[in-house]
Amino acid sequence: MLLTLISSFVLLSCGGGVDEPDTPKPSVTITLRSQSIGEGAEVEATNTTVLTLNYNTTVKVTGTGITLNGTSVTAKSNSTTAMSVDIPLALEEGNDYVVKVAKNAIVATADPTVSAPEFTLNFKTKAKPAAAIATTPVVATTDAAKKLYSYFYEQYGKKVISSVMANVAWNNEYAEKVNTLTGKYPAMNCYDFIHIQVPDGNGWIDYSNTKPVTDWANAGGIVQLMWHFNVPKSETTTVGKDGSGVTCSPSETSFKASNALIDGTWENKYFYAQMDRVIAVILKLQEAGIAATWRPFHEAAGNSTAKNQADWTKAWFWWGYEGADTFKKLWVAMFDYFKQKGVNNLIWIWTTQNYNGNADGYYQDTDWYPGDAYCDMIARDLYGYTAAQNAQEFTEIQTTYPNKMVVLGECGWDGSDKTGKPQGDIVECWNAGAKWGHFMVWYDGNAGNTSNTMVSDDWWKSALKKENTGIVVNRSLVKY
Repeated sequence: MLLTLISSFVLLSCGGGVDEPDTPKPSVTITLRSQSIGEGAEVEATNTTVLTLNYNTTVKVTGTGITLNGTSVTAKSNSTTAMSVDIPLALEEGNDYVVKVAKNAIVATADPTVSAPEFTLNFKTKAKPAAAIATTPVVATTDAAKKLYSYFYEQYGKKVISSVMANVAWNNEYAEKVNTLTGKYPAMNCYDFIHIQVPDGNGWIDYSNTKPVTDWANAGGIVQLMWHFNVPKSETTTVGKDGSGVTCSPSETSFKASNALIDGTWENKYFYAQMDRVIAVILKLQEAGIAATWRPFHEAAGNSTAKNQADWTKAWFWWGYEGADTFKKLWVAMFDYFKQKGVNNLIWIWTTQNYNGNADGYYQDTDWYPGDAYCDMIARDLYGYTAAQNAQEFTEIQTTYPNKMVVLGECGWDGSDKTGKPQGDIVECWNAGAKWGHFMVWYDGNAGNTSNTMVSDDWWKSALKKENTGIVVNRSLVKY
């Protein structure tokens, strides 16, 4: 009995195995119960501003260790439940994102030594939806115009429609030369009202004779119209029957664009008188059931969008010389006057200067845009541009004006003759991403090639060869 008591005493004095306390355990653990964005999810950028992580216990944020695509963000625990953490998200459309929560970035409120588990989330945002190209023209109401616009719309992004500039004004001469060279006509022929101010009975040009245009349209071709709007060199200058005494250049005339908008000025009288002459011709075409594209006041900004201004950084036509606001008023004045006079067969095209792909040297000319309500298409004139440069220009313009068709208003080699930089092959341009709605090659009577235009014979042969009919539309393919 004595031995038993002694043994019991020894066991008690040594603490005994049965009553020894366990190793201390944390009083709380953190488990992630849910999250507002799932792994691999695709979310709307504008509607998703926060990622919420919900835990099983109250937590707090330590202030470091949470990143969005590698950049630290400041998260907060939810003030209402204290069991969730809100991580702010500044998202852009069409991007991939990774949120990372490091160990010790989120800890238990009751015991800050207890950390939430590390967390990584991969998700993306939906791409910006493509703006819908307008399905109807802004002002044209004739059946011919609506059908022509619908044809452009149907082809847009699928094929580029070919065109050539007429020999100065009112003929189909160079379209015939392209046909002689390639066996195919361009789909469109572009006519210029550049000599509309020449007095009637001049013996060499008669705009009232619309037969060249109606012949082209009746053969299945599309009609394009533009206007190098010449003005007298001064108020007292007499316009000659040979076309003398007028100019487009602001350095050669006292004609002020702003005065053209003021009743009673000589500029205003001339501006409206010349519009009346043009309207009379266009109404004849309208009565004949012919619609056309219409590109007045082209290249208005000129070089005036250059960031470093100098003597040469000016608009090179009078209609742009007094700046964007005056130009836009001119455009709207013409638009409204044509409409007032019953012209309803035109698809209006505004020509942007963009910035030649040089954002360092040029501002975009968006301030010069007359507005969606006054324009159907956006054109760009490019000379000596490679396929890659064409693609860059097209993408920039389409991004800026997403609800308008974008076209190559003019193109050709860069320089006064064929020794200049060549214009990129139109099929190569298309394949590079320049999905121009149409292109128009400028003329050069001194080119010395078959077509008398500012591209080589090989350029035209490449554009209109049989293998490219799935990309380039020639006249025989026009159906509307």
